Amino acid sequence: MDSKDDKRNELSCSPVYVHNPHLDALKDDILYHFSLGTGTHDLPAMFGDVKFVCVGGSPRRMKAFTEFIAVELGMEDPKSDYPNICAGTDRYAMYKVGPVLSVSHGMGIPSIAIMLHELIKLLHHAHCTGVTIIRIGTSGGIALEPGTVVVTKQSVDGTFLPKFEQMILGKTVVRNIDLDQSLAEELLQCSRDLNQFETVIGNTMCTMDFYEGQARLDGAFCSYTEEDKQDYLMKAKEAGVCNIEMESSVFAAMCKLSGLSAAVVCVTLLDRLKGDQVSCSHEVLHSYQQRPQILVGHYIKQQLLAKAEQN
Repeated sequence: MDSKDDKRNELSCSPVYVHNPHLDALKDDILYHFSLGTGTHDLPAMFGDVKFVCVGGSPRRMKAFTEFIAVELGMEDPKSDYPNICAGTDRYAMYKVGPVLSVSHGMGIPSIAIMLHELIKLLHHAHCTGVTIIRIGTSGGIALEPGTVVVTKQSVDGTFLPKFEQMILGKTVVRNIDLDQSLAEELLQCSRDLNQFETVIGNTMCTMDFYEGQARLDGAFCSYTEEDKQDYLMKAKEAGVCNIEMESSVFAAMCKLSGLSAAVVCVTLLDRLKGDQVSCSHEVLHSYQQRPQILVGHYIKQQLLAKAEQN
C-alpha cells in the first residue's frame, strides 16, 4: 500500500472537528439558518452516512447537481423531486442523495461563512467521518477562455497573499487557507480522464466585492482607469491567479480548522482582461455551469466505486 492509500484510509476515519467548548453547555444546538437542531432532529440518522458535501451559491444549481449526481450514482428516484431539507427557511437549500449532501451558500464571504458554521456543526453532531467537501461555482477568469474550469491550488486575497483575515473581538485574526493538494490533483486527473473541457489548476483570488474589489469598471462607483485595471489584473496573473470569486478564502480556512478535505472547482464565465460583463447566451452559460458538476460528479462516482471494490 502506497502513501496515498495510507492517507486515504486515515482520512476515511477522520471526524469533523468543532473548536467551541460552549457547545457542550447547549441542551439543543439550533442550526437556525437550516431550520434544524439537535433537539428536534435525529441528525445521525439523517446525515450520518454523508461522505461528500458539495456547496455552491445558487439553490437552483445545487438542486440540479443533486438530480445529476443521483443519475450518476444510479440512485435516481422518478417519484422524488428531491425536497429541500431546509424548507423551513429561505436562507439556504439542502438536498441529499445517498452519501452526497448538496447545500447552497449564497453569495460572498459572510453568507458562506454562516452556512459553514452550521454545516460543520451538523456534520459533527451527525458523527460523520471521512467527509470530502467541494465548492462548485462560477468565476471570472484571467487570460483563460470562457468555459475553462479552474481547480484551486491556493486561495489568495486581493494582495495575492494566501491568508484570510477576520475581525474577532476587535482584533484581526489571520487564518490558514491551505486546501487539500492531493484532492486538487485527483480532480485535475479526473478532468483529463473525462477529456470534455479545458481544466487548469492555479491560484484563485477571493474578494469581498463583485465590482470595485474585482477591478470592474461597470459598478455604480469607480475611481480608477482602464489602465489601472489592466495593470492590477496582470499583476494577479503574474502571481499565479487564474480566476476570481468571493468565497474560497473563508471556505478554505473553515474547512482547514474542522479537518475537512476540501477543494474549490469553478468555471470561468469570461476573461476579465477582455471585459467586465458576462455576455454569453443563457444556453452557453448553462452549459458552462454544468462543467464543475460533471467533473465533481465523476470524481465522487470514481471514489465510491473504488471503495466498493475495496470492500
